[in-house]
Amino acid sequence: MKILILNGPNLNLQGRRDPEVYGTETFEEFLERLRAGFQGVEFGYFQSNVEGELIDALQRAEGHYDGVVLNAGGYTHTSVALRDAVAAVSVPVVEVHISSILAREEFRHVSLLAPVVKGSIMGFGLDSYRLGAEALLGGCGKR
Repeated sequence: MKILILNGPNLNLQGRRDPEVYGTETFEEFLERLRAGFQGVEFGYFQSNVEGELIDALQRAEGHYDGVVLNAGGYTHTSVALRDAVAAVSVPVVEVHISSILAREEFRHVSLLAPVVKGSIMGFGLDSYRLGAEALLGGCGKR
């Protein structure tokens, strides 16, 4: 099984940005733990602050990955283009968020991605990524 973790804007600052919301562990530290906890699963990782690069990475995932765990960051609430890309690919996508978008500012309450992903996981800190991977491994991606 191959899973791509795709992170959007500002997630390169994980561990430094708003630690009271996002925690202090860097994403690289977490990814090492995640890989160790899923023997036999190959995790790819890509992060970009650029919307088009995220769309390109998602489109490249087809035929190379069995699923995508996507944290689109702020693009969750604004990017019709990213939403359309998720809808267009056949690879299953699970949306994750470190914090609960429903417990944040009102403008964060709506996910443009939610209607086109297999499911959404939020509010469990970095563990949201593990839960997303488990959902993919459990067959949520089967049609």
